[in-house]
Amino acid sequence: MKRFKHPLEGLIVLLRKDKNFLLHLIAALFVIIISVLFNITRTEWLFIIIAISAVLFMEVINTSVEYVVDLVTDEYHLLAKYAKDTASFAVLIASMMSLLIGMIIFIPYILKLLF
Repeated sequence: MKRFKHPLEGLIVLLRKDKNFLLHLIAALFVIIISVLFNITRTEWLFIIIAISAVLFMEVINTSVEYVVDLVTDEYHLLAKYAKDTASFAVLIASMMSLLIGMIIFIPYILKLLF
């Protein structure tokens, strides 16, 4: 159980500092529910799991970069801005990838439901 102490503390820190992480968790839960309702295939589940994990992973890394930058300097520095901006961009890339995966998987199910 000791192995889970620090990761759980990390989760609590994330939920307190980064409201986007909580929003991503809520979105992930919504996607999981929709996936169950549409009874998606095993292969589709793999892509959904990868997409959700990628966004959450990048959000964790982004928050970690923000903490490290804030530790190094509390003054404005252009390189600190670049570090935070590029880490944030990584979250955007993962989010866009996940959106595309979701569209590829769910649009056919939605169209079948409508027509």
